[in-house]
This record gives sequence, structure tokens and C-alpha cells, in this order.
Amino acid sequence: MEERILRVVIGENPPARLDKALAAFVPEEAALSRSRLAKLLADGSITREGVAVTDQKAKVEEGEIYDIALEPAREVETVAQEIPLTVLWEDEDLIVIDKPAGMVVHPAPGTPDGTLVNALLHHFGGNLSGVGGEARPGIVHRIDKDTSGLLVVAKSDRAHHGLAAQFEKHTVHRHYLAVCHGVPSASDPRLRGTRGVSFEAGNVLKITSQLARHKTDRQRQAVLFDGGRHAVTRARVVEDFAGAAALIDCWLETGRTHQIRVHMSHAGHGLIGDQTYGGRRKLPAKVVGDAASEAAAAFPRQALHAATLGFTHPVTGEELSFSSPLPQDLEDLLATLRAGAAG
Repeated sequence: MEERILRVVIGENPPARLDKALAAFVPEEAALSRSRLAKLLADGSITREGVAVTDQKAKVEEGEIYDIALEPAREVETVAQEIPLTVLWEDEDLIVIDKPAGMVVHPAPGTPDGTLVNALLHHFGGNLSGVGGEARPGIVHRIDKDTSGLLVVAKSDRAHHGLAAQFEKHTVHRHYLAVCHGVPSASDPRLRGTRGVSFEAGNVLKITSQLARHKTDRQRQAVLFDGGRHAVTRARVVEDFAGAAALIDCWLETGRTHQIRVHMSHAGHGLIGDQTYGGRRKLPAKVVGDAASEAAAAFPRQALHAATLGFTHPVTGEELSFSSPLPQDLEDLLATLRAGAAG
């Protein structure tokens, strides 16, 4: 199998060092870590204008183009496991899954099995697209372990390339439903004064920033305004629970790790149940009642659901759109909030 060439264009305000710049601007779907990029540099697998570049500290400029030669995908060693799946669409090239909360997408240190990939390998009899060179077969995008909802997975290399290109160009349509603390409003002077936050017509909250790994906590993402990856999130209020909480519809212009969660936290409207970004904030019992306050405090995961997913079929060209109803835990939370807000 021939090697694959991945082209990276250095964007605006790049980090000074080549390794950091590549990490900032390589397509997220390529799943290339800083350590792997460093190895590729050392191996002479990264070129500029046909010349190998090996100095990790080399200076870079906006607009420069680097080509990364990737080895053929390695044989997948992940074991197939018989785990139930909710399948919304399947053909010879791709499958659309409604993932339950609590399921990790692909194996990683600490979660070697029981993942969506383990389940898919069993479902397909061991065959999944191997593009990417790592043990993440078929995966072109992810949702967090404790986020429920829709995910598309490639079964063939042609579908993998086509889907990855759509995610890179941000032409995939994704909407998430979430429950946040407070109610985002254009009339809130605090939000008007928060850097990166603005409002569009229809009281649509827009959050624009760079995102990068937190300097001291590698499990978290941090909002930056210099360096990192460009990220844009929009959200509108669907339902207001007495000003204490809101059901919001969020959609992504970009798709970064933890994007909705970290952006809503930056705006002061962290998601209920989000132990990483939501802090210890509680809903005021005086406003929504004891039951709703306690239900929100006890909610065991971030209240986030990937509700709709739309894309162009990478092989047939057909426009596909899927929707997923809210899972029961979120429906129960909303029912309790409605009762508390009305009471």
C-alpha cells in the first residue's frame, strides 16, 4: 500500500516553532499528536517545496505549505467485541451510529476495550477503513465519552478520505442540544464585555477564540487568543428555566476537542453535569425548587447530546441528514427543570 501525503497550510499568527505550528494547523481528523509529528520530522517525512525539514524549532510563516508523508495504516490489533449498537444508516462505505453516553469512541490508554471501535469491528467482521496509520479504524470525528448522539464512521478508505475532507472544510452540519447554567442573552452586559463573545441576529450567541491544551492539565482545553486552533461556536436558547438554566441548540463552525463545553464555560454558561468545565456551580433552589436543583447537581455527565448530523455521502454524492432524540436521562432532567421553573 502506498504512503499517503497530507498537506498542511500554516494559518494566521502561527506559533514560532515548526513543531508547534504543525500541531496547531494539521487537520484534527488526521489524529497526529505532537510526539508523532516530532518523529515524522526526525524521520525526514515532512517536506517544504520538496525539501525535507527536520528542525523542530525552525521558524515558520503564514501561508507556508508542508507535506507530511504518512505510512500505510498498520494492521488493527483491537479486538472485536459483541456490544449492542443503534444503527441509523449503513451501506458498503459508511455507517451512522447513535452512541450512548458512557461509551468511548476508540481504544486508548485506560480504555483498551469496550469502545465503539471494538463494537464496530464485531459488527463488520473485523473490516474498517484503516486510514490514519493508528489504531482508530474508520474514525473521522469523535464525540466525548459522556456525550450521547450521532457519529458517522467510514467503512472504506474512499469514504474515509471523503468524509475527512468534509470535516476539514467544515461543511458537515452538526447540531447539539445542551443544558447550561443560566440563560445566554444579548441583553447581558457581562457577556457583552467577555472577550470572544458576540451576538448575531435572533439572539444567537457566537463564541470565537483559539483552543489549545491547557498548560498544566493535559485533559482540558483552554481558550486562547494567540496560538492554538481557531474555533467558532454558536448557540441559541430553546427553552428558559426561570433564568436559572436553559436548553440550548449549539452548532459548530469548527470541530475542536471539547469545543462546546469549553466555549460555554468561557461565556459563563457551563453545561450542567460537566465536572471538567462546569465547576461546582449549583442551580438556585429558591428559583427552580429543591428537586430540580438536586437533579442538576447529581446529573452524572455533561448535559450534551449530538442531535443532528448532515453531510454529503462521500461516494454517491447523496445529501444525508440524521436526527437523534434526547436520551432518557436528559428528558428526565428537562422534565424536572420544567416542573421546578413552573412551580
